[in-house]
Order: sequence, then structure tokens, then C-alpha cells
Amino acid sequence: MFHTHTYPEYLTSDLISGAVVHCFSTRRGGVSTGHLSSLNLGVHRGDDWNNVYENYRRLGAAVGFTPEQTVFTHQTHTDRVARVGAEDRGWGLFREVEPERDGIYTNEPGVALVCFSADCTPILLHDPVRHAVAAVHSGWRGTALGIAARCVEAMTREFGTDPADLQAAIGPCIGPCCFETDANVPEAMEKALGPAADQYIRRAGEKYYPDLKGLNALWLRLAGVCQIDSSCDCTRCQPDRFWSHRLTGFDRGSQAAIIMLKGKEASD
Repeated sequence: MFHTHTYPEYLTSDLISGAVVHCFSTRRGGVSTGHLSSLNLGVHRGDDWNNVYENYRRLGAAVGFTPEQTVFTHQTHTDRVARVGAEDRGWGLFREVEPERDGIYTNEPGVALVCFSADCTPILLHDPVRHAVAAVHSGWRGTALGIAARCVEAMTREFGTDPADLQAAIGPCIGPCCFETDANVPEAMEKALGPAADQYIRRAGEKYYPDLKGLNALWLRLAGVCQIDSSCDCTRCQPDRFWSHRLTGFDRGSQAAIIMLKGKEASD
């Protein structure tokens, strides 16, 4: 189950427990103005950097991280995932992220993983046994490529994660009520997942309405994850709470999904 917190407004999942902090932001409670009003967390949306920093400061004060602890994805709709650590803090907010990576993961405390969305699917993972976390951006292309499963595989390989231990929270994204596509999207899903994808794709005339949350949950289950919590919110349906690329195009800010292990950090 997801809960809403104010102020600033953000969502958390009851499923993610233990020594972590996490959130899925909304657009409410920041200092940005105009079409970026108000909790814009994207540094490439045309916002003043000082506004973005203050938005992270406000959200972090409420959730339990600082802007200086953040590490960003560099999202290009791939299935690339990368391990990051304390030495990477500041990538994104204070300096450009160079390597492309739609998912990042770590087992180091004090590293706040950040991925972005404005209709795409944000996914947070927590391994309470091996003490590791991940943040994943999954657009429809990333969903077809199975990026959620790729991240589970990487955590299993590098940290010894048992997928059955993982707690997965799938945040607000565009829902099957609003995600209208042509045949290329369901064809990509069916090519990757076979007939199992069909239950998450509704057809209406010549158009299709995929359920990105359901498809990502399917990938997670296929990877061995059985603890999955999904938000019921559609970003396109609630323009007062969320930015939607489908609704406004590039004239928008960005939501962020953030997760960080608490605990004692290694000394420099």
C-alpha cells in the first residue's frame, strides 16, 4: 500500500521496510515557478539550478537524505544498469552524469539513488538481507527490454541477492486508462514476454492500452521477485499532482523516485 506525505508531497510504499529511506515525489511543495511549478527535480528542464537544489533540500529534509548524497541516472530508455557508490555522490545535481544508465544500484549507505519520471515507470528495489537498493527508470522501451529484471540479475550477481528477499515498489506512471499506443508497443511486449503480456494490454479498435505497471511487475515475478507493491496513481489523470509528458510534452518538470540505505557510512 502507498501512503501520501505532505509537505512537500511525496509517496512511500509500506512494503519497503528496514534501514532505508525512500520516496516517489509529486509536483507539489517546491519553489519552482511557471510550468515547472513547483517541486521540479529535473536539472535539464530549463529551471534555475538554485530552485532545483532547494527542491531537493526540502524533499530530503522531509524524507531523510541531503542533496549532496544524490546520484542520478542518465536515462536514454535502455536496459543498462550500473553499480554506484559513495564516490559517485553529486553526479547529476552538481556535475553531469556521463555514462548512460536507466537503473542504478548500490550496497553502500548514504548514497541516495535517483531516477526520474513524467509518465514512465519508476521502480525502487530493496534487499533487506544483503542490504542493497536500486532505482530503475522503465519507459515502454525499457519495459520491453526487461530493465527491472536486468537490475535484479545485477544485484544477484554482485551482492548475492536472493530475488525472493527483494521488496519492489512500482511508483506512479501513466496508466492503461491513458497510455494509448499503436501496435508497435504491444508487439514489442509480446516479443519479449510472449502470451503472458496479453493480459496487460487492452485493445480498443486500432489502438492499444498497455499497463506498464503490470508489465514491469510481470518482469519482476519472472526474475523471482514475489514482494511487489504498485501505486494506483496515473500521472496523466492527475495534472495537478504529477507532470505528464503525454499531456504537456517537454513543457514540464520531472518527478523523482529516490531510495537510500541508512546506516554508518565508510570513512574517507
